[in-house]
Amino acid sequence: MSNANGMSTPHKRSLWSRLPIVHQLRQSIGLQRGMLVAGLIITTLFVLTAIFAPILAPYGFSQLRDANGPFGAQQPPGGAHPLGTTVSGYDVLSRVLWGAQTALFVIIVAVVLSIFAGVFLGLVSGYFGGWLDRILVVVSDAVYAFPSLLLAIVMSIVISGGKSNLIGGVLAAAISITVVFIPQYFRVIRAETVRIKAEAYVESARVLGASSSRIMFRHVFRNSTRTLPLIFTLNSSEAILTLAGLGFLGFGIEPTAASEWGYDLNKALSDVTSGIWWTSLFPGLAIVLVVLGITLVGESLNDLADPRLRGRRAVGQSAGIVAQTSVVPGGSLVAGPGGLGGLEGAATHPSDGLEERL
Repeated sequence: MSNANGMSTPHKRSLWSRLPIVHQLRQSIGLQRGMLVAGLIITTLFVLTAIFAPILAPYGFSQLRDANGPFGAQQPPGGAHPLGTTVSGYDVLSRVLWGAQTALFVIIVAVVLSIFAGVFLGLVSGYFGGWLDRILVVVSDAVYAFPSLLLAIVMSIVISGGKSNLIGGVLAAAISITVVFIPQYFRVIRAETVRIKAEAYVESARVLGASSSRIMFRHVFRNSTRTLPLIFTLNSSEAILTLAGLGFLGFGIEPTAASEWGYDLNKALSDVTSGIWWTSLFPGLAIVLVVLGITLVGESLNDLADPRLRGRRAVGQSAGIVAQTSVVPGGSLVAGPGGLGGLEGAATHPSDGLEERL
C-alpha cells in the first residue's frame, strides 16, 4: 500500500493472522510447515477424540458385558470389538478412546497449575531478588535435578496414599507432574524478569510512582511470558509420558475409575509373549501418536521463535525492495525504462536508462 506521497505504509494484519498458531503457520515454509501442519492435525484429532469419547466409544471404559453377555477375555479384533478385548475382558477400542480423555484432563490440570505456580514464583524471585531469590533458585535447582519420573512416583504416593481411584489417581498424577514442571517455568520467567526489570520503561514506571505489583503484572508479566506457548506444548507431551510411566509402574488408575494407556500396557505384558498383539499395540500406538503430534508442534514453534532457524522467505520477498532503494554516494539509483534489468546490463550512462539524482 502507498500513501499520497508515494511512500509505502505497513499493512495492518487482521486479528486472525495475529493468533499464535496462525501467525507461526504463515511464517513457516517447506518441511517446517509440513511438520507444523502434521502436528496440528494429530493434536486436533487427539483433543476431539478426548472431548467426544463418550459418543465415539462403543462401550464404557469399565464395561465387561452387553445385552449378549460377557465380552470374553483376549478376543481377537473383529465383529463387535474392532480392536479386540483385553485380558480383563474390556473392549480395547473403548479403552483407547476413553484414555484420550484421561490424558487430556491430566495435561490441563498439570500444565495449568504449573504455569500459575511457576510464573508467579518466577516473577517474585526475579523482581525482588535478595534472599528470597536465592532460596527459590536453590529449591528449584534441587527439584529440577531430581529424576522427574521418580519424583512423580514419590509425589503420587504422598498425595494418594498408594490408592488408585479417580481422585487419588488422576488428580494425584496431575499434581505430581505439576511439581516436576514448576521449576521449568520458574527458571524461564525468572530469567526474563531479571532482564526486563532493567529496561528503561520499567525504570520510568518506578520513577513515576507505580507500585511493585503494578509493574510486575502490567509491564514485566506481559513481556516475560512470550515463550509460554512453546514450553506448554513440550511439557504436554512430557506429561503424557509421565502419566503413562506412572500407570505402567502400577501407580496409575484402576480400570473401574478411568481408562489410562499406561495401565493397559502393564496388563498386556504377558500377552506379548503369547502372540496376543492387539492388547498392547493400540494403547502404545496412541501414546506414540499423541506425543509425536504435540512434539512436532512444539519443535516447529521453537524453530520459528529462533530467527536463526526461521525460514528465509521474508528475506527473499524484500530483496526486490532493497535493490530498488540502494543508496550510493550522490543519491539513489532508480531504474529507468529498462527496469531493474538495466542495472545489470549495459546501461552505464543516464541517457541509457539511469537517472542520477544529485
